Amino acid sequence: MSYFQSKQVSAKSLQTVREQVEELLKKEGFGILTEIDIQATMKKKLDKEYAPFLILGACNPVFADKVLQIDPQIGTLLPCNVVIREIGSEKYDVSVMDPKIAMAVVNNPEIERFATEVREKLMNVLRGLN
Repeated sequence: MSYFQSKQVSAKSLQTVREQVEELLKKEGFGILTEIDIQATMKKKLDKEYAPFLILGACNPVFADKVLQIDPQIGTLLPCNVVIREIGSEKYDVSVMDPKIAMAVVNNPEIERFATEVREKLMNVLRGLN
């Protein structure tokens, strides 16, 4: 089993894909807590060129609260990352982490149950992309 799931989409811009991803995340109860612009960061820090590439830190506060109540150290595995990167002319890859795989290291069946639910919500986001 892979540590991520992904889907390739066609769109006019990364911003178009991002808006669709954020709308689908919102429908599943997620908000965006963090954003890392890999293209800008690598240019600034290493003077290296990258295609457009964003990492969005998505959080579903209901599920975050549930797992933090069980194990406060689980914060080291939060939030759920969603990656949007350009892979060609008007082609983008959208990848989501698999929380079930990430949380398996905790070895707690109650947390794994919640991770399975979050995984399904993130898969709904990928399925909703067109």
